Amino acid sequence: MTIDQLDARLIALLAQEPRLGVLECSRRLGVARGTVQARLDRLTARGVITGFGPDVAPAALGYDVMAFVTLQIRQISGHDPVADQLAGIPQVLEVHTITGGDDMHCRVVARSNADLQQVIDRIVEVRGVVRTSSVIALDTPVPYRILPLVRDVPRGERD
Repeated sequence: MTIDQLDARLIALLAQEPRLGVLECSRRLGVARGTVQARLDRLTARGVITGFGPDVAPAALGYDVMAFVTLQIRQISGHDPVADQLAGIPQVLEVHTITGGDDMHCRVVARSNADLQQVIDRIVEVRGVVRTSSVIALDTPVPYRILPLVRDVPRGERD
């Protein structure tokens, strides 16, 4: 799905100030309240906007260590059973299936390096995991972001 300039402006506004209401968004964007509501409903229904919840910093919850764990799995039953089991480990924040020599890539957090070892031990216990490899993130100079893509909507798209 493509978005137009009004969609892009609405997404950017809510990304910068997520607690704004529909009425305030309409005022700032110079469009009717119904237009904003209809756009939000459409963007949500089509999966462009995937959530409105607060972003939470794991470090603020005591999870100061972030690591990436790559998995090799047995291909007998596929990725889904492994992913389902990984979802049961709270410190596993994301799981992606990947191309290349390995099969899955996970972003995990831990309270310390010793805690990270325990998280990796839990991952290794998952049925279907053959081997893991991990790297610890030292810094995040470019955090997860989406607004540059939203702002890259071609000018001249109809509002």
